[in-house]
Amino acid sequence: MSAYDFPLLIKQMLVTPIAQRSRKEIVYRDQLRFDYPTLVARIGRLGSALSTLGVAPGDTVAVLDWDSHRYLEAYFAVPMLGATLMKTNVRLSPEQIAYTLDHAEAETLLVNADFVPLIESIRAQLPRVKRFIFLTDERGDAPPLGLDWAGEYEALLAGGDPDHAFPEFDENTRATLFYTTGTTGQPKGVYFSHRQIVLHSLSVLATISQAAENGRFTRNDVYMPLTPMFHAHAWGYPYIATMCGWQQVYPGRYEPSMLVNLVKNERVTYSHCVPTVLHMVLSAPDAQGVDFSGWKVVIGGSGLPRALCKDALARGIDVYAGYGMSESCPLLTLAQIKTDVVEAIDDPHARREREIDIRTSPGMPGVFMQVQVVDEQMRPVPVDGVSVGEVVARAPHLTQGYLKNPEAGAKLWEGGWMHTGDIGRFDDDGYLYLVDRAKDVIKSGGEWISSIALESAIGQHPGVVEVAVIGVADPKWGERPLALVVPRPGVAVTDGDLRAHLGAMADTGAISKYAIPERFLFVEQIEKTSVGKLDKKRLRERYGTPAA
Repeated sequence: MSAYDFPLLIKQMLVTPIAQRSRKEIVYRDQLRFDYPTLVARIGRLGSALSTLGVAPGDTVAVLDWDSHRYLEAYFAVPMLGATLMKTNVRLSPEQIAYTLDHAEAETLLVNADFVPLIESIRAQLPRVKRFIFLTDERGDAPPLGLDWAGEYEALLAGGDPDHAFPEFDENTRATLFYTTGTTGQPKGVYFSHRQIVLHSLSVLATISQAAENGRFTRNDVYMPLTPMFHAHAWGYPYIATMCGWQQVYPGRYEPSMLVNLVKNERVTYSHCVPTVLHMVLSAPDAQGVDFSGWKVVIGGSGLPRALCKDALARGIDVYAGYGMSESCPLLTLAQIKTDVVEAIDDPHARREREIDIRTSPGMPGVFMQVQVVDEQMRPVPVDGVSVGEVVARAPHLTQGYLKNPEAGAKLWEGGWMHTGDIGRFDDDGYLYLVDRAKDVIKSGGEWISSIALESAIGQHPGVVEVAVIGVADPKWGERPLALVVPRPGVAVTDGDLRAHLGAMADTGAISKYAIPERFLFVEQIEKTSVGKLDKKRLRERYGTPAA
C-alpha cells in the first residue's frame, strides 16, 4: 500500500470540514439564499450537466455573468472537471470579447440574459463555440431563439447528479484563464493552475488572519465581492470564503441602492473593490446616514486616495489598500497596520496620520510573497524610504506566462523575477510605496514627477471628487503634469485654489514645488478601463498634447 499523494486541487478547498459543516448561507441579491450542502450539491450538478453535454478535461468553458451564485458554482465545477474556466471581461469592446473567446478556444459559453444581444452580434466570430447555456434570474424563462442553446442553467442543474464524482489529476493542470488589457495590442491571456490558486488562497488567508489593527478576519465575517468575478479571481476571496465556510453575498450587477441595502440587511463585514466603487456606494442616496461600522473594505486596482480613506473611516469603515496585478493571481501586499509602528508615536495627530499613510500604501508582502525593488541591473536598491526602482516579485502563485504568447511571457519574467512595471520604494518598517507606473511617471526637466503623489495631494482638497494626472508634451521641459479634476457637486473650486493648496503642501515638503501643474482641467468624469482603473492611455491620447 502506498501513501496518498495529496494534490493541491481546487476541489480540496470545497470539501474542507469547516465548509461542509458550516451553517452559513450563500445569498444572491434579494432573490435567493441556500446553505453550504446545497452549494456542494449544485456544484456537483453543474459538473454532471457539463460532462453530459460533452465538456471534457482540457476544454475551455467561458462565463459571461454578473457576480452571482452561478459564477461561484462555476469557479469550482469547471476546473474540478479538469477543464479551464475562462472569466470573460464583459466590459471589453465586442471585438475584444470575440477575440478573447476565440483565442481561448472556448467551446461552451454560459451567458447571462443581459449579454445575449452581445453574443448574437459576434456569433460569426466564434467558430469554435459548440454550445450555449442560458443564465437568467427569472424562473421559467426559456432561452431566446437565435443561438445554439444547450439549455437553461437551472433546468440543466435539475437533471444533474449532485454526487458527481470529480476526478483527480495533476495539480499543475490549468484551472482558470482571463484576459488583461495592456497599453498596446490585443488583450493577453493570463492563466493559473490548480496548485497556484490553492497556494494563493492559503497565502492570502494566512496573511489576513494575522491582522491586528485593521482587516481582522474571523469565520463570522460576511463576505460580499465588489470586484467583478471576471477580474483576477475576484482577488481570490470566493475560494477563501468557501474554504472557510463564510456567509457569502453576491450582488449581481452593481446598483448603488442594492449594494447599500445588502450591506445593511445582510450585515456584510468584508468586501474589496476599486476606489470608484467605494465612492459610488458612499455617495448613493440610500447610504446617507448609514452606520457602516464593522465593514472591512480592501481597496485595489488603483491607489486608495487619502481623502477617500478619511471619508470611509469617518463612516465607520475599516478601509485599507492591497496591491497586485492580474499576473499575480492577484494579491502581493496588504496594508495592515503593525501595532508596534503606530504605538511608538506619542502625538495622537501624528499617530493618526501615520495610520492613514499605512492604510493608503500598498502595504507589506504577504506570506510566501517575495517583493523587491531593483535597479536596471536587477540589483536590490537600499531599503531607506528614498531609493526607488522597479517592483519585482516571486511567489508560488504567479502566472508562468501568457497564453500563446511566449515572447511576452519571457519579458514578464526577465531576470527570473516577475516584472510589475511599477516604480516603488520600501520604508524602514517594511511597507511598500508606489511612486508611479513606469509608463505613467512624468519626466520633466530631468526630474521624475510621480503622478500618483500628485493625485493624492490634489485629491485631499475638499472640493475634489476625483483626479487623474498625466504628462503633457512640453517643448522646454519635455513633459509637464496636467491635472484632470472632477469637482465636488455644489463646491466651487478653481485652479487658483488647487495651486494654493499644492503650494501649501510643497512648503511642508510633501511634494516638490516643481511638480505643481501649470494647468488644471475640470471635467465631469474621468475615463476608466474595463476594471475601473484610471485609463491613463486614453487620457494621454486625448489630452497629452500642448494643444489639448
